[in-house]
Amino acid sequence: MPSCRLRFRDATADDAPVIAALQNAAAGALTARYGAGHWSSLVTERGAMLTQRHARVRLGRQQKRILTVLRLATKKPWAIDVSFFTPVPRPLYLTGLAVSVAHQGQGLGRLALEDARSVATAWPADAIRLDAYDAEAGAAEFYAKCGYRERGRVVYKGDPLVYFELLLP
Repeated sequence: MPSCRLRFRDATADDAPVIAALQNAAAGALTARYGAGHWSSLVTERGAMLTQRHARVRLGRQQKRILTVLRLATKKPWAIDVSFFTPVPRPLYLTGLAVSVAHQGQGLGRLALEDARSVATAWPADAIRLDAYDAEAGAAEFYAKCGYRERGRVVYKGDPLVYFELLLP
């Protein structure tokens, strides 16, 4: 059970500095623990702001402090091969889930995925699709525990990935 409750909202351009800082801290923590990898990529404030043009960015906050961030978009990310997924007319793609390093392991990522599911259902969407690194630094086990079904394993541009989906009612 999460140790704190979160409230969720859509990000605004004003949130870009905090989004970039949260994602960069999470990337730094993964790099420190597992070594350099694709997960080590940093985000600029400009990049965090531009993402909002093409995706719905959701923030989880406790009071005024942002603790989670993720993106939902209708556009397929470069590393996704749709042939691995259940054919549906309206899929959404979840990318960039990050949880404040100081708050990891407290169930906040799970809460962020529950919010994503609610948003996707209301969108309306038929499924949420994502990929996770097939590496020690990856979150495949986390997504499986959260009810996402593994759909395949691929190597894309040298990065081993695991595809997951959650079909929506």
